[in-house]
Amino acid sequence: MQKSIRIKTFALASGALGILLATAVPPLSAADNSNAVPNSMQTIQIHAKRYQFEPSIVTLKRGETVKLLLTSEDRTHGFMVKPLGIDTDIEPGKTTEITIRPGKAGTYTTICDHYCGLGHNGMKMKIVVEETAAKSSAANVVSASNTVSK
Repeated sequence: MQKSIRIKTFALASGALGILLATAVPPLSAADNSNAVPNSMQTIQIHAKRYQFEPSIVTLKRGETVKLLLTSEDRTHGFMVKPLGIDTDIEPGKTTEITIRPGKAGTYTTICDHYCGLGHNGMKMKIVVEETAAKSSAANVVSASNTVSK
């Protein structure tokens, strides 16, 4: 009788554990992994040279992962955007790769934080992060519905 109780207890415990694991942990798939890098990630090339970044304005979508490829034509430049958590060096002859996923819409100023000559203070560019299409469409509908005609 003692063996029968142990076997039933073991079977009950292992069955309960199996049910608990099956319901508590959702199946893992590539689509569920929010840290996965999308196959069709946008890549943007940014060139730094004395006193300017080209292009001077880059537009991104909030929540979309983007790869920035940074190059310098003449000397070491900095590439700093504190609100986006970017602070890196761009060395001449090398490509600096940064992957970002902006979480907040807004306009951010990028600066060169390595002195590169008399025009250094003007070496800036803008990164504009827009809401995704679904969010901006909803915002347009709300603002249109708040309009009162006279």
